[in-house]
Amino acid sequence: MSDQALVNQPPRRRFAAIGPIFRRIVREPLGAFGLILVVIVVFSALFADVIASYPPTKLSPAERFAPASFQHLLGTDHLGRDLFSRVLHGGRIALAIALGATGLSLAGGILLGLIAGYGPRWLDNLLLLLFDAIKSFPTVMLALALVTLTGPSLLAVLAVVVLVNVPGYARIIRTQTLVLKSAEHVMAARSMGAGTARILAVHILPNVIGPILILASMDIPVVVAIEAGLSFLGLGVRPPLPSWGAILNDGFVNIRDSYWIVVAGGVPIILTTLGFTFLGETLRDVFDPRLKRRQ
Repeated sequence: MSDQALVNQPPRRRFAAIGPIFRRIVREPLGAFGLILVVIVVFSALFADVIASYPPTKLSPAERFAPASFQHLLGTDHLGRDLFSRVLHGGRIALAIALGATGLSLAGGILLGLIAGYGPRWLDNLLLLLFDAIKSFPTVMLALALVTLTGPSLLAVLAVVVLVNVPGYARIIRTQTLVLKSAEHVMAARSMGAGTARILAVHILPNVIGPILILASMDIPVVVAIEAGLSFLGLGVRPPLPSWGAILNDGFVNIRDSYWIVVAGGVPIILTTLGFTFLGETLRDVFDPRLKRRQ
């Protein structure tokens, strides 16, 4: 069943169609593997307080650089903090930023894309110029500029990710809106006196939201990597809050004393990236098999 047919179905049938889609995802080896990784990452982040035996910021200088053991499953860092606890709570921060930033980026991209595609030509050209100007800035340089103005914080990381991702989403929505604005059902609704807001919300948005949601799911690991990179550079999450990027930085500084800190910070990023990437690609193949046949 195509995503277009799924959108046009009544709500009850639309939810009933989720079951076959789930079974198709599970039948794909990469899709099933990605789904398992995503469930593990999300579960460990949500229940970090229950799973972890130690607070993520608890200092224990007497146990610094302790190797992995039953007491500390991933060892400890240079301050004696339990790495397993910091990895779990760092996952909570990473997913919160990834989901929050992706949601805000998606909302902003959809709004600006609909306005650019359906609005007057001069507004379209102005928004395209704005999108190109934002995309021309390297992510690190944009982050440095914002951190200089606001200081390192979660809000700065969130703002960087949103500014970087909104133009990409907006361009995709704009292109699809330009195609649909001249479609027969949109022209019929306009001739019957439907307002602009109703046309965009009822006749255009449901037909363009599917592909952009799949793209957003594939962008979540990118956001996780951006957050980790900024925290590694000292531009993101501030100590003592746990972050995978900060754990990597601690491991890099103390690599001669303990290699397991780098492993503890790097493996979660790799697993999260693989999980969301495999799941997103499988969703794309399920909703648009034509893309799979072209590969």
